[in-house]
Amino acid sequence: MTLPIAVQCWELRSVGEPLARAERTIDEVPEGRVVVRVAGCGVCHTDLGYALDGVRPRHELPLTLGHEIAGVVEHAEGAHADLVGKSVLVPAVIPCGDCALCASGHGMICRAQIFPGCDVHGGFASHVVVPANGLCLVDLDKLEASPVDLPDLAVLGDAVSTAYQATVKADLAEGDFAIIVGAGGVGSFLAQIAAAKGAHVVALDVDEGRLRRAAEYGANHTVTLGDLDPRAVRKQLRGYAKENGLPATCWKIFECSGNAKGQELAYSLLTFGAVLAVVGYTLDTVTVRLSNLMAFDARAQGVWGCLPEHYPAVLDLVLSGKVQVMPFIERRKMSEINAVFTALSKHELTNRPVLIPDFE
Repeated sequence: MTLPIAVQCWELRSVGEPLARAERTIDEVPEGRVVVRVAGCGVCHTDLGYALDGVRPRHELPLTLGHEIAGVVEHAEGAHADLVGKSVLVPAVIPCGDCALCASGHGMICRAQIFPGCDVHGGFASHVVVPANGLCLVDLDKLEASPVDLPDLAVLGDAVSTAYQATVKADLAEGDFAIIVGAGGVGSFLAQIAAAKGAHVVALDVDEGRLRRAAEYGANHTVTLGDLDPRAVRKQLRGYAKENGLPATCWKIFECSGNAKGQELAYSLLTFGAVLAVVGYTLDTVTVRLSNLMAFDARAQGVWGCLPEHYPAVLDLVLSGKVQVMPFIERRKMSEINAVFTALSKHELTNRPVLIPDFE
């Protein structure tokens, strides 16, 4: 496709207001970037943060949100011209690949990283302009043999890949005891990935429905939190580990709830040599005793996105059927975006929406 390219999109113009239908034109594409026709774009709670809660994106408004993108490259030049026509996943966080941080393995804190829907216009559109260096190619033969289609892979852009990155950073290995606080969203995929890596998985949540699905997809055991206080939960998990011959130390704890109570509970589960991976996000303040990290020789770490180099492995897990996405997503027309945002903000949706462009 030659320039200029007319882009249909949905824009955030003011916090708290409905997204507005708009059109803009791609007249030129910066060197090293390509134009991707969007096949599907997942909706993340980060999008709601920008649209409804006043979290500030780095790009000024108006801005097209959306960072879980799968599509087809329609325009590329120079060294990337051979990408035209290729089906791709767009990483939610794309490091520059050239700076000292990237060279030292710290690409997730690259100061020149591109986050679609925050740094540049995102995927709630017909087309998006993104760096070519981070794209993950989709093998169409494997895709055809799998239970998913290209739009469904959008959820790999963040929810599935971030879960994978969490297991990498936590050094999760076969035989580990993995505890997931918050079994919905990213937590539902983390349970599957941890199981695929050979860990023994326990999922904790207040929602029985989420726990039932976790038990069907990855979790060996579930705990309904209800009114249980952290001390009771810790005691229950210690007993479970002992009864099942699981390690009493070096637990791998993944906080995916994104709320203060969940984060405080996850921290309270620290034991000798444990790793706490903080995947969920909340603006609320959490009070913890940092000395526990010293006393247990434990570590706590944040998880921000996923390095592009891991996306092929994530894709293989999904295309091979080891990680299921279809039971956890639902397709919706992109024209329903405002209704989807409202439903998500009211916790009325069970599955993660993937928006399919339906511009005329």
